[in-house]
Amino acid sequence: MNIKRAKQEIENTIKAYLQKDEYGDYLIPSIRQRPILLIGAPGIGKTQIMEQIARECDIALVAYTITHHTRQSAIGLPFILEKEFGGKKYSVTEYTMSEIIGSVHEQMEKTGCKEGILFIDEINCVSETLAPTMLQFLQCKTFGNQQVPEGWIIVAAGNPPEYNKSVREFDVVTLDRVKKIDVEPNFSVWKEFAYTAGVHGAIISYLELKKENFYQMETRVDGKRFATARGWQDLSELLTVYEKLGMIVDQEVIFQYIQHEKIAKDFANYLELYYKYQTDYQIQGILEGNVRESVYEKLKFAPFDERLSVIGLILAALSEKFENAYDADVYVTELFDTLKNFRRKLTEGGVPADILYAMSHEILERAESDRESGRIDRKTEHLQKEISKTLSVYGQLVKGEGILDANTAFECVRAEFVKETERREQTIAEVSENLECAFDFMERAFGESQEMVVFITELTVNFYAAKFLSENESGRFYKYNKGLLANERRASIISGIEEVEMLMNGN
Repeated sequence: MNIKRAKQEIENTIKAYLQKDEYGDYLIPSIRQRPILLIGAPGIGKTQIMEQIARECDIALVAYTITHHTRQSAIGLPFILEKEFGGKKYSVTEYTMSEIIGSVHEQMEKTGCKEGILFIDEINCVSETLAPTMLQFLQCKTFGNQQVPEGWIIVAAGNPPEYNKSVREFDVVTLDRVKKIDVEPNFSVWKEFAYTAGVHGAIISYLELKKENFYQMETRVDGKRFATARGWQDLSELLTVYEKLGMIVDQEVIFQYIQHEKIAKDFANYLELYYKYQTDYQIQGILEGNVRESVYEKLKFAPFDERLSVIGLILAALSEKFENAYDADVYVTELFDTLKNFRRKLTEGGVPADILYAMSHEILERAESDRESGRIDRKTEHLQKEISKTLSVYGQLVKGEGILDANTAFECVRAEFVKETERREQTIAEVSENLECAFDFMERAFGESQEMVVFITELTVNFYAAKFLSENESGRFYKYNKGLLANERRASIISGIEEVEMLMNGN
């Protein structure tokens, strides 16, 4: 299955494992909660989905790459303990607490979460001395003498043998005690994530043209050559920052992330064209409705891959604007809920400015604590910090005006909040205008062609675009999307009829 489907299955399993009855006992006893074994190629996002699942389920996460551990750190150090059995004293070997089990307890103390995920990566790539310990861990949920605490779900990940020669095959006894999920690389699924994660438009556009280069793993005489989802994402981060600094990403830099010479060279060439198209076709001008006639003439005779690249550039520019609109909406919504809390606190008494300062400090502390525990992502952390900053500004305003009356203070703050809503509406209106200008260009340049189908399809795949279009009406998107869905339905029906006819004819 693909990584998206795997994520959903893991999340469903965790919810089922953590479901309790009316007596507070787990519906599925701990002994029957099979560890989840995730087997997939390197760099497809196994660790990332575990972080996402932990945040979405609001539980803790402790992650280890087991190949970094020795037998001693995994199971603890041995010591001799004297015990009495049947009236006789014996020297018995015990073990100190495993570093891994210790980290679980530390996480519970730090976060207050008594439930979580213990994620062990590269579990089938351990050394010979550690292999029996890993089998014991999967079969008995123990490291040494210590049991994984109840309420903690074990998820282990490993690589198929074709990707790693140090992989150890699990025996049937072990496999019969785990819930095994096989994951395959899938560009279409990764693309959905890429839009949400802000992966650079050049990478998305390139891989749309060269899907076969999304994930490659080759073994040669001189070593391995590979391209992975992790490599593309990390390259995207570097590319974005390099652009801000005015620095160039050339083939050699690309090869540091995409360690496949042919693909690295191909993307380097494409990147040069991508920047050239950005200038030649005046992408920002397209979104503002300022398009020279020569642009249409140039595009008329352009090859198909160049046309797709231009569409990719338009989508990348729109995606950034859709995300800005999304962020503005989330910020105003969150601020509104916070101000409702402020109004409630005013009824309890106190100096309005002090209440605002205290709320600001509380939100900031919570954001920092949640970041340390991994319970929020970077975007949410930044949102919380922005809310904290706004409350502090409101506090300064109220204090500067010398307002002590609760009603007057709230009206003052409400007036400032109205300005935020107006800015949000302005942002949404500007993005809507940009989208209309993009449709003007697409209709003039391509009409109802294959390129328009690509454009509409990508808008539906992009999380921020889909969110914007679901909340803000666009007649032309509705028109083309309706037509696209109708065509897909028609093609599905025809395909079904053809299959029936083949069966009836005995083919």
